[in-house]
Amino acid sequence: MVSKRLIREAGHRRKFLVIIDDTPECERAAAYAARRVQATSGGLVLLFVIEPGDFQHWLGVEQIMREEAMTTAKAALDTHAVKIRENLGLEPELVVREGKPADEIHKLIEEDQDIAILVLAAGNAKEGPGPLVSSIAGKSAAFPIPVTVVPHNLSDEEIESLA
Repeated sequence: MVSKRLIREAGHRRKFLVIIDDTPECERAAAYAARRVQATSGGLVLLFVIEPGDFQHWLGVEQIMREEAMTTAKAALDTHAVKIRENLGLEPELVVREGKPADEIHKLIEEDQDIAILVLAAGNAKEGPGPLVSSIAGKSAAFPIPVTVVPHNLSDEEIESLA
């Protein structure tokens, strides 16, 4: 069960959550969410999840791999944040987590009761719309807030008119 959202209470505002990863479509999700934030005076949270897995080596190697993953995550978040700042004058919150993406998304939604909408973008690969969008279609990763899925092929102009 999801805890109560606080967006209607004084001092709170609705936040849009976007998952940043190495897929090209995540840029479309960030662009759409940023435009929605601008139109609604909301907030924007960009989340990068470092997936566990290959860190189970010798202690020194594990630490180096974690640091490299953190550097990659921060660089990806910064790239998107710079575009959003320059194009729209918005200051997004940047969050890095380590774990399974669906688990970390759920945890962040529980922790930040102002997050009210998850924005994802569907890819155009033959394999399907992408792992996060696919997990939402399955029963195991249903999210406790509304999810907006942005088509990968929307232009900036189309995103602006829809947001």
